[in-house]
Amino acid sequence: MAETALMPWDRPAPEKAGKPSVWSLLPEDFEAMGAPGRAAHLFNRLHRVHLWKEGAPWISKALREWVATETDASLPEILERHPSMDGSTKLVLRLSDGHRIEAVHMPRKVRSPRVTYCISSQVGCAMGCTFCATGAMGILRNLTAGEIVGQVIALMRDLGPDRGEQVTLVFMGMGEPLHNLDHVHRAIRVLGEIEGLGLSAKRITVSTSGLVSGIEKLARLRPRPLLALSLNATHDEARSATMPVNKVWNLARLRQALDAWGLQRGEKFTFEYVLLAGVNDTPEDAQRLGDWLGDLRRGHNVNLIPMNEHDHSTFHEPAEDRIQAFSDRLKAQGCFVTVRRSRGRDVRAACGQLVKEKA
Repeated sequence: MAETALMPWDRPAPEKAGKPSVWSLLPEDFEAMGAPGRAAHLFNRLHRVHLWKEGAPWISKALREWVATETDASLPEILERHPSMDGSTKLVLRLSDGHRIEAVHMPRKVRSPRVTYCISSQVGCAMGCTFCATGAMGILRNLTAGEIVGQVIALMRDLGPDRGEQVTLVFMGMGEPLHNLDHVHRAIRVLGEIEGLGLSAKRITVSTSGLVSGIEKLARLRPRPLLALSLNATHDEARSATMPVNKVWNLARLRQALDAWGLQRGEKFTFEYVLLAGVNDTPEDAQRLGDWLGDLRRGHNVNLIPMNEHDHSTFHEPAEDRIQAFSDRLKAQGCFVTVRRSRGRDVRAACGQLVKEKA
């Protein structure tokens, strides 16, 4: 691609400099860096938040001094909490350089208790999707792997999980995770380390707007999280109008990347479709969506997301009968469909509503 044709997501986003974050290190890194004592023990004491004393890891004086000297041990600071009537909480976190990001804590008590953390991967976003508030920020910088893990640690320390709650993680906060794939995947490795949180990749979902180069790279990485794809239109003209990424990687190229993914046992895709009143919510759209999915209609999830309105977009949520008709048309084609009533709408924590500052 010629230099003049580079898109915002083709350029690496700015990154924070400085000492390595202690939260980005694996046990072998502690050993290689000469940390005193057993590396696995240090990793365990740092990451198993339920073992902390008075809000801090319970480690020896020698280890504390080594961590303070050789690494950056700061965690994102929770500045604000915005509880929703539905039980979720939006968190505003400040990074060590003053930038602010948002994350969402979503516990569920029905059936098997679990808590989902919706976390950010960037300060802002380069993708420019016109229905998303984060896209209005532009891209300020990537989060480091340590800042991504630090979000999870900070939320666990202050909000749980409660005993018996299973933790799941979704990269559906601020940013395009595949534009920051190196740091995102490093964080997934750290979070999955058995000496720490032991969070299986099958309990982590990475959502992308359709960055095909990132999808193809992620397909080759291990451990490999689950993939969610934000579609939001059923023909290229409409998708390009709301999602600039489609001008480079269209629907056909996107489907080609999914076909090459190589699904393994226990894996399935999630297809996210934001319903915009009068734009992409017709019966014909539903029919084309089912046609595009083809053999992916069964065994995979289609999440219909009525537009979560905000001040940065002029789009609106469709009427309830339009939403139901769209869902029924997909179900008639054999699709597994969920209408996702985004949590936290009353505190601007729902899908597409996270925004803090502009570039």
